[in-house]
Amino acid sequence: MRGRRALIAALVLLVSAVGARASSERAAHKFSAEGLAKVSDYIRNEIATGKIPGAILLLQQHGKPVYYENFGVRDVATQLSMSADTIFRLYSMSKPITSVMAMMLVEEGKLSLDDPVSKYIPAFAQMKVGVEKKAGDGNETLVLEPLARPVTIKDLPRHTSGLPYGYHGGGMVRELYAEANLFQSNLGNADFVAKVATLPLAEEPGTAWDYGFSTDVLGRVVEVVSGKTLLQFEKERLLDPLGMTETAFFVADPAKFPRIAEPMPEDRNINPTTPMRDIRRPLKWESGGGGMVGTIGDYARFTQMLLNGGSYEGRRYLKPETVALMASDHVGPETKIARDHSYYPGANFGFGLGFAVRTSVPAGTSWPLGEYRWDGVGGTFFFIDPEDDLFGIFMVQTPSQRGRIQLALKTLIYQAMGR
Repeated sequence: MRGRRALIAALVLLVSAVGARASSERAAHKFSAEGLAKVSDYIRNEIATGKIPGAILLLQQHGKPVYYENFGVRDVATQLSMSADTIFRLYSMSKPITSVMAMMLVEEGKLSLDDPVSKYIPAFAQMKVGVEKKAGDGNETLVLEPLARPVTIKDLPRHTSGLPYGYHGGGMVRELYAEANLFQSNLGNADFVAKVATLPLAEEPGTAWDYGFSTDVLGRVVEVVSGKTLLQFEKERLLDPLGMTETAFFVADPAKFPRIAEPMPEDRNINPTTPMRDIRRPLKWESGGGGMVGTIGDYARFTQMLLNGGSYEGRRYLKPETVALMASDHVGPETKIARDHSYYPGANFGFGLGFAVRTSVPAGTSWPLGEYRWDGVGGTFFFIDPEDDLFGIFMVQTPSQRGRIQLALKTLIYQAMGR
């Protein structure tokens, strides 16, 4: 009798799950063939007009590709066709992966979002905030002041640590970061973070969203807590189990070099002083904030896992509530966290723990609230739309055209859904 009851209960659960999925599929917006044709035409025109060598776009809904196309070539120098095994520089699309690794440790009770970073990196206990003040002669001077509160683990994935990226002309603290030449230093993670800890913060922790080296510090925290290098821990807990076999910090096998996507020859600089990285060269720095390389298939597995609420092909990586926490806005008005003119997520987005999160809808659209996304300075981007049970990944290498293309493509994709 007990066995029969268990069977009936199992059947009820199965029917409920199938019904819920079917209901979700009925409610989701569907693509029109005409709309997707405009998406293809747009990408082909970008190639025909010489802006990009090639690209790949995947749109996957209800766990199955509804659109996949390779366009153009990997590299105009070799004229090898773009293909599913092409390897791209992911840059800041590394950040969500590092954030997931940290949240695994949070789930296990080995790390808390409220912990001070100094618990794991003692040098952070000595950090100061740099404040520009006028000296007696009227000139600006940088004064280092004690922190009102320590940098916490939560500050790292949401970019409220006060750790900026350096650039000239951005203020005295950013000048110091630019002069430190951190992107070119090729230090191991421990030495990299030790160098960062000698610099002042640009703002008090928890007061401003400031995009910078926060996720690189988070990667080092993951190493300290796990007792492994960042890549070792990622391979053990995420990359190998998910089948992300091409994702790493550089391309180690010379046989794979022809598979690397390159930008147009005149489009190789991220900024006037920083060229795109040569990922054929071995690297000590396992940059959790911007160092990974990979294929569209690898990133699709990662993205589907998130869309599934933390599971993939029967294996759980994160709890659904953890994914929901990461994809919630943590910099909303109630936090009083400031946003400057270069707030990269954009006017309709807040920021979670590793992702931008849509909190309002652009005028004249019905784009979904709760969509979360991020991109890389090399041109790649992804978005996850839970409402439509959909994700999209665009792989391309073009630092100069990335923002324009991303907005245009997202618009066409949502128009193809009637949104």
